[in-house]
Amino acid sequence: MRLIIRDNKQEVANWIADYVVYKINTVVPALKEHFVLGLPTGSSPIPIYQRLIELYKADKVSFQNVITFNMDEYIGIPENHPQSYHSFMWKHLFNHIDIPENNVNIPNGNAIDLEFECAEYEEKIKRAGGIDLFIAGIGSDGHIAFNEPGSSLSSRTRIKLLTYDTIVANSRFFDNDVNKVPKMAITIGIATIMDAKEVIVIVTGYNKAHALDKIVEQGVNHIWTASMLQLHPHCIIVCDEESTMELKVGTVKYFKDIEIEMGKLPMFSYKKNMTYPDIER
Repeated sequence: MRLIIRDNKQEVANWIADYVVYKINTVVPALKEHFVLGLPTGSSPIPIYQRLIELYKADKVSFQNVITFNMDEYIGIPENHPQSYHSFMWKHLFNHIDIPENNVNIPNGNAIDLEFECAEYEEKIKRAGGIDLFIAGIGSDGHIAFNEPGSSLSSRTRIKLLTYDTIVANSRFFDNDVNKVPKMAITIGIATIMDAKEVIVIVTGYNKAHALDKIVEQGVNHIWTASMLQLHPHCIIVCDEESTMELKVGTVKYFKDIEIEMGKLPMFSYKKNMTYPDIER
């Protein structure tokens, strides 16, 4: 696991977006036809999507050869509902870039057979060649996607009953009315995320500090489901200073020192005139 610490959430967003663009521009031409990108919703990724749009408009990247898979979707609200994740993604990203509509994959929360929809979503990912890079956020309780505390660490895409804590947290998008928040969702599983070739996790704000401590400094367990990423061979957590407040001083210094020393090595240097880090760890 690699921990990148930036001063604020905008710098976190810029680092992640620049890395995504670097990967798209490097992997697609060099290795294969398409780059497969996993995407989250929520407030944390919005600055990342804004930066990706900026880079697209500046002709730094094209999404013509990108296939996307979103992490989750509510069950029981129309796709055109303002708070559906379909609406979220088109509003905040897809309407502003050149991605082909057929390349966009989001679970159908209104499918007649929801269990079949979950199984088929897993198959779609396999047919696309797997996820090259999954971007993920975490909740203040350490959940990732809708894999909430107590979820199986070997889970796959499935129907999930949402906890009251998640419903309350998401009520801010539903006029602060918990009764308007859907009680169920389709979510990818922990094993689905772990299958991705690379995972980048966004962690910003003091309210995520306790979760970051559990995920980085504590052991793997099913209560803090994002802790499973400790076992991923290519996981990068990008966080701001506020979110590190509960980490040990030694832990923060260790990861900052690593970044400083890696930056001194020619083999890990940034490409000229680019902010995209060409490093794996």
